[in-house]
Amino acid sequence: MNNNPYLPELATVQEVITETGNIRTLRVTLDDSKKMDQFTFRPGQVGQISVFGTGESTFVINSPPTRKDYLQFSVMRTGEVTQRIHQLNAGDRIGLRAPLGNGFDFEAMKGHDILFVGGGIGMAPLRTLLLYMIDNRGDYGDITVIYGARSPKDMCYTYEFEEWRTGNVNLILTVDAEFPGWKERVGFVPTVLTEVAPSPNNRLAVVCGPPIMIKFVLFGLKDLGFEDQQIITTLEKRMKCGIGICGRCNAGSKYVCLDGPVFTYDQIRAMGGEL
Repeated sequence: MNNNPYLPELATVQEVITETGNIRTLRVTLDDSKKMDQFTFRPGQVGQISVFGTGESTFVINSPPTRKDYLQFSVMRTGEVTQRIHQLNAGDRIGLRAPLGNGFDFEAMKGHDILFVGGGIGMAPLRTLLLYMIDNRGDYGDITVIYGARSPKDMCYTYEFEEWRTGNVNLILTVDAEFPGWKERVGFVPTVLTEVAPSPNNRLAVVCGPPIMIKFVLFGLKDLGFEDQQIITTLEKRMKCGIGICGRCNAGSKYVCLDGPVFTYDQIRAMGGEL
């Protein structure tokens, strides 16, 4: 976008969706219509959203590049900047530096079966790749999604679950404990993964969620026979400046913002880090 990587583009919030009690989704467009038309990115790339007078934070672009009416970001309220983002309404202006990072290697994933394992807000980076694959369904094999949250009230994107299923996706939903009216699975995501027991043969696993969930999902995937290079995740929450200047996202010899945020597990192990 801008030649100056520090200078954000002006953008306007077009729509705000309340996902849960502490997660909101913003759909935004660049004010420069030509730049909006020409904007390209890869699933998994991120953007830095600026709230003027407060600061900026990193969020994955969770709309797919195949759907370009707007750019979508989902934000969990956790601090000062995210609190201000949650106060934004349609018509408000923000700054946006994007796209940043490497994104998912969706070309190398062609011909493979895909397993998505997500928890809570961790579904955001998975959503962009999932929708891209639905829009290019013939390029990929079986697609299974295991998505869980503490309760149905803590799930994002519930309004499009039917679209996912219509896109020939095996969607498995679970919550941690019994909940009135809930008719899907009950159990922690790692437990459900073990019960479903997807084969590792020709399958890639894309994982994102709370650290404790990822830890036990990894145990489950390894028990099922998945190799480190078959497991992919994204570390955008570790990114700060987004362009490798501040040095606060380094992991070993790598910078998450320049070399990631998408990594295979064998790459993370080589960096001396953990998911």
